[in-house]
Amino acid sequence: MEKLLEAKEARSKKINKFEEIKKIKTPLSVYEKMYELCAMGVENLSDEDKSFFLKCFGLYFKDDGKFMIRLRIPAGQLTTAQARTIGEVSKLYGDDYIDITTRQQLELRYIKLEDVSVVLRRLEDAGITTFQTGIDNFRNIITSSFDGLGDKHIIECKPIIDELQSLFLKKEEYLGVLPRKFNTAILGTNVNDCNIYGHDCSFIVAKKDDEIGFNLYLGGKVGVQAQNSGLFVKKEDVVPTFKAVIELFKEYGFRDNRNKNRLCFLLEAVGMDEFAKAISKTTSINYKPSGEILASEEYVLDEGGVFDLGSEVSACHFSIPSGIFSGSDLINVSELAKSVEGSIRLSVEQSLYIIVDKLHVETVLNSDVYNLYAQYQNIYFNHQIACAGTATCNFGVIPNKADAISMAQFLNKEVPIKNGKVRMYWSGCVKGCGIHGVADIGFEGCKARDENGELCFGVHILLGGYATKKASEARVVFKSVPLTEAKHIVKKIMLIYKNERSGNESFESFYSNNLDYMSTDELVKKISLNL
Repeated sequence: MEKLLEAKEARSKKINKFEEIKKIKTPLSVYEKMYELCAMGVENLSDEDKSFFLKCFGLYFKDDGKFMIRLRIPAGQLTTAQARTIGEVSKLYGDDYIDITTRQQLELRYIKLEDVSVVLRRLEDAGITTFQTGIDNFRNIITSSFDGLGDKHIIECKPIIDELQSLFLKKEEYLGVLPRKFNTAILGTNVNDCNIYGHDCSFIVAKKDDEIGFNLYLGGKVGVQAQNSGLFVKKEDVVPTFKAVIELFKEYGFRDNRNKNRLCFLLEAVGMDEFAKAISKTTSINYKPSGEILASEEYVLDEGGVFDLGSEVSACHFSIPSGIFSGSDLINVSELAKSVEGSIRLSVEQSLYIIVDKLHVETVLNSDVYNLYAQYQNIYFNHQIACAGTATCNFGVIPNKADAISMAQFLNKEVPIKNGKVRMYWSGCVKGCGIHGVADIGFEGCKARDENGELCFGVHILLGGYATKKASEARVVFKSVPLTEAKHIVKKIMLIYKNERSGNESFESFYSNNLDYMSTDELVKKISLNL
């Protein structure tokens, strides 16, 4: 622990403003007075309530004087009753608008302050909480959308997630007290559909000798892939291991520069080996070295939008453009799922599935609500991510969601492709909330100059992120490209993929086999031909 203490002391001379705010009062004291806060009017909210304390409960004050509310959906799994309640709340109080997020959550928008307390009460009555979904807290714990299902399933993770969450959820000693936010994921399937290497703490299904458990990866965040801790964690040891990790981060994590307070910076300062030793000392567990990772297959939807789980159930995919959904449609999805005795799973790629017995697949596919989104059931929308953008985010540089949709529609018309897969992820700014760095084709919003030299919306275009058998960041291939030009560059990229791929291989596989070896200059030259 000595190196951890030394690193903490070296960065303890100064603390950031939020650490000062935390001394004023506790988040729980604010929550207990939520009804009074909602009645007093937006103009009377204190700056510290808006900037910190309310965010501890997923309440984000926006420029329009209303709130975005982020809901915690563990493992992205919803009952039909919960889905109906969220849909009704959205219709009644949130302009019938819902965003699906990259943490398998839902966000309500346009909520008036005077309605916040009743919204929170209705959600809590349905078993949905907003606790600790913002600021310096443990965020929603995610897993595969196919957790526990069919032949993709190795270890079911939802019960483990419930145990992990019970360690901190609604516990005052963990409420808003972390040095920075903390993202966790646990994957027990043989497909990585939850960006498993992109979290502060990741448990990845693995085999050591004859035992199935998890390899522990630590220190991931936007733009940084988590690294192997060297520890193989047995299923029964996941909870104490996680507890040790979060206690060490809480105790020794840096609290000065918020841009350098995530777990990865602590690991950088002390070294992974030292941190792994601290985990072992804290838990008194004799860990084996890392095993063989079993999550190495790629999942591809069939043309009908159904993912065959190789058993008696299938996952019917609803391709939601840029994650833009509505309360009305969530109610309809809830009713449909209930009628076929199905369940609802949210995806990291901002869409959703109805999990249903194969006998009822056609009922789902022929439903009105499914056909409402059938136009988006293609290669360009199926694996799309787009963060908020300028419409609802102060950091956004470009509109983003609308840009992603426009690009996908253009490409589907110009370069239709069947039986393929490409992951297009859009971030509205450098912060990268659209996880563009791990995309097959990533877009980072920026300012550019058009042909007349005038400022316009643009993107940096990245290629070659890996997320299946390994994880690595994509590289920037084109910088500051006006959006009007970007679509033609991507059209050329997709033509290369369509014409040169082997069989039905995915873009990730195609890039690995045909483009990864090229220098960036060579890649630009190949793409630029005939532009």
